[in-house]
Amino acid sequence: MPSSSQRFDLSGKVAIITGASKGIGEAIARGLAEHGASVVVSSRSQPAVESVAASLRAAGYEATAVACHVGDEGQLEQLVAATVAQYGGVDILINNAATNPVFGPLETMDGAVFDKVMNVNVRACFLLANRCKPLMEKRGGGSIINIASVEGIKPSPMMGVYSVSKAALIMLTQSQAREWGAAGIRSNAICPGLIQTKFSSALWQNEAILNHFVGQLPAGRMAQPEEMVGLAVYLASAASSYSTGGVFTADGGHLIAG
Repeated sequence: MPSSSQRFDLSGKVAIITGASKGIGEAIARGLAEHGASVVVSSRSQPAVESVAASLRAAGYEATAVACHVGDEGQLEQLVAATVAQYGGVDILINNAATNPVFGPLETMDGAVFDKVMNVNVRACFLLANRCKPLMEKRGGGSIINIASVEGIKPSPMMGVYSVSKAALIMLTQSQAREWGAAGIRSNAICPGLIQTKFSSALWQNEAILNHFVGQLPAGRMAQPEEMVGLAVYLASAASSYSTGGVFTADGGHLIAG
């Protein structure tokens, strides 16, 4: 029986991380690599992901950069093919790439905004997981981690379409867990709260909005991307072998705040 520390070891595992050129995705890629995984760092810009992969290799870790716009189904196929060509398969999938192009009331959103958000935040995760599933089965199982949001559980004003997409991603996670458990594939969702990233800059760069959010949090502050890594390593590793269909929050107490 492996020790508790050994159960977090990801040596020999191959992980794809989307949206990994910065923020939460980059932090998770680094965390998985530090625990022994070979990581495929993916985002829309090849120079951006190559920079991340190069910094990981310079630190002695195994990393490959593959550009991919997750809203393009053909590029998703190429991402998986490149991973298989480089490493022979996939064990871990981190669906982290997301978009939220507009803040505003639901009634001001049009169909184009809705379609864009759902395409990137839900459809891409669905398609990429479906392509990874048979590869995981061949390797005896795997772990899918969908980066959702507390917005998918408790919506905030002006973020309605984004909240809808993250609620759908949580249900996709639970459906994957239900249907793919027999194949040894686990699927779990991480729901971050307010994290200081470029993605959320419209919130935290506005002092009034930031003070409003932080003032209600039991933790009394927003988080850094690195604070999401512990959950990701746990869910990617054998330490979480009995965890599937879970919705794990890391929100500074947002869901219990008034």
